[in-house]
Amino acid sequence: MLVSRSGSLARASARASSHVSRASSRGASSCASFLVKPLNVRSSRPSAAAQGSPSVDAQEDVLEVECDSDDAEEMCLGDVPLGPSIVGGVPVETRTQVLSEALPYLQKFRKKTIVVKYGGAAMKDPKLQDGVIRDVALLATVGVQVVLVHGGGPEINSWLDKLQIPVQFHNGLRVTDDATMDVVEMVLTGRVNKNLVSLVCQNGGSAVGISGKDSKLLVARRHSDTALGRVGEVSSVRAELLSDLVNAGHIPVVATVATCEQDGGALNINGDTAAGAIASALKAEKLILMTDVPGVMQDKDDVSTLYRELDVEQANILERDGIIAGGMIPKVQCCKDSLAAGVAASHIIDGRQPHSLLQELLTAEGVGTMITP
Repeated sequence: MLVSRSGSLARASARASSHVSRASSRGASSCASFLVKPLNVRSSRPSAAAQGSPSVDAQEDVLEVECDSDDAEEMCLGDVPLGPSIVGGVPVETRTQVLSEALPYLQKFRKKTIVVKYGGAAMKDPKLQDGVIRDVALLATVGVQVVLVHGGGPEINSWLDKLQIPVQFHNGLRVTDDATMDVVEMVLTGRVNKNLVSLVCQNGGSAVGISGKDSKLLVARRHSDTALGRVGEVSSVRAELLSDLVNAGHIPVVATVATCEQDGGALNINGDTAAGAIASALKAEKLILMTDVPGVMQDKDDVSTLYRELDVEQANILERDGIIAGGMIPKVQCCKDSLAAGVAASHIIDGRQPHSLLQELLTAEGVGTMITP
């Protein structure tokens, strides 16, 4: 029961697909007409004239050859080198179709801000981590303004075990006493954050690591459930600080530690909550939560029941009916809160799926659940 997405971009991708289909059908014609470009004609690379040299008025000539049969076509094509039909196990036509489908999305999201919450399995698996970081760097390279917000639960747990500090959770949130807070801040800001910054830079991006405490980027109040200790709820975001960074061409990489408005100390902030607050403050085009599930599903054990797109009213009905339940409730609520604050669309995607970020953003169908107002 896959619920498909619709709209002008989906129609644009459908048109791109039809162009490929028509091109294929023309190739099957018994009377083929093809174009051969002479060797002395300009290539697709920028000419010297385009780079500022004196312009030379030149016209690209093409030679049209008519072949009256399949045999004649083979003879005509005999001396023309043909490129590979399969590259890296993927048909060239498929790769071309994917790129054609991505074009309108790349145009739409250029100079738009997208907030990505990164964590879970995609952070534990080095291969998945490399893929996510490469995708983030690619998006930034083509002009998308990405803000990367990260957690670090597995590494925090590992260090707590090493230091023999008990790991405790209450209602899905980490119980954070003073000793645990010290470890959380050390791991998130001193290890995970700097590692991600380094990986982005290695892949051609310009990343700036920042803690929510830096310049009071994130200010929070203590959680209403006092049993959680030093866990906070975001009360303010210095959006202009992040805007300055993305406008200068940088990728802010944000560790989710905030300044406590009561005592000035550190507070541990849930990653989804922090990302939602940042997206809301920036009035981002999109909020994307990378999780360890495909998205919102009718049957949580059957990926074929994934909802591709929901609006807020539909999400409320699914929550009322118990379909959105457990750990999915706060994620969906985070998405709804960001939409109410002006974010255009929120997404829940599976970080375990390679390149899920690009597939969700740059294809008509996507791979997760998109929630709209």
